Formats: sequence, C-alpha cells, structure tokens
Amino acid sequence: MAAARQAAKSKRKGRSVPRGTDTGVRRRRRWSGAGADDRDPQPLGRLASRIAVDRGWQDQLAGGQVFARWAALVGAELAQHAKPVALKDGELTVAAESTAWATQLRLLQRELLVKIARGVGPDVVRKLKIQGPSTPSWRYGPRHVPGRGPRDTYG
Repeated sequence: MAAARQAAKSKRKGRSVPRGTDTGVRRRRRWSGAGADDRDPQPLGRLASRIAVDRGWQDQLAGGQVFARWAALVGAELAQHAKPVALKDGELTVAAESTAWATQLRLLQRELLVKIARGVGPDVVRKLKIQGPSTPSWRYGPRHVPGRGPRDTYG
C-alpha cells in the first residue's frame, strides 16, 4: 500500500497545475469550418482510389479496366469477334473466334496497343498475344496411350 501511495505522489509532482484549476490559457477547438477538410465525409470513389494507391493495387485495377471496357477500347465490331482472356506482366492474351479474325487482329496489333494505352494508361498492356480457335487435342488426357495412337478410329 505504501508503494502505491508513493507512486501516486510522484505522479502528482510531475503536474505543475492540479486538475480543475483555471490557468487562464484556453485552448481553442479546431472546427473544420466551411472549407473542405480531411475530416469531412468523403465520396466512396475517392476513398477507394486512396486505398488502391496505399496498397499498390493500381496495376491490377488498370488491368481490370481492360476487361471491363474492352468494347469501348477496341470498338464494337472487333469486340464481337475477340475477347480478352488473360493479362499477365503486361501481355494481354486475346482469343479470336476464327483464324481470319486472329489474322486481322495480328495486323491491327499496333493500333490496338495505342487504343488500349489511350484508354487505360501507358504500360498497362505492352504486348498482345493473339490466339485463334483451338481444336481438341487427342494427345493429352487421362486415357492417352503412349505411341502413335489407335489406327482403327478413322478407317
């Protein structure tokens, strides 16, 4: 008990003015006033973008914009025949519905990169990988037999 009393006395010695006494100096509260302040309610979009910047999500969000705004970025007709599949390390994989459209996309590759960069920002997509339609493979699967394969299947 004596130790507790001694500790209480030492705490009181550190205070120059006892509680509840008027020192004559009044601290003024800081109100936000009529101007905008960080303490004011913020729009949700601004808060979300601030969180994205703080956590380093800008690249992923910009990549998501490529998928979300694909038709607006490349045009309605092209978007009808080609869809983005994956975006990894600045390389956008695009699947075309036919080999003719895949060839057309390869010819328009530079223009598409410029349009995408203008729409979502530079260095989000640096390279396009264009794939045509894929056929089923008979070489892989759970029932694949090593060797040249069955000969009686096709006559």
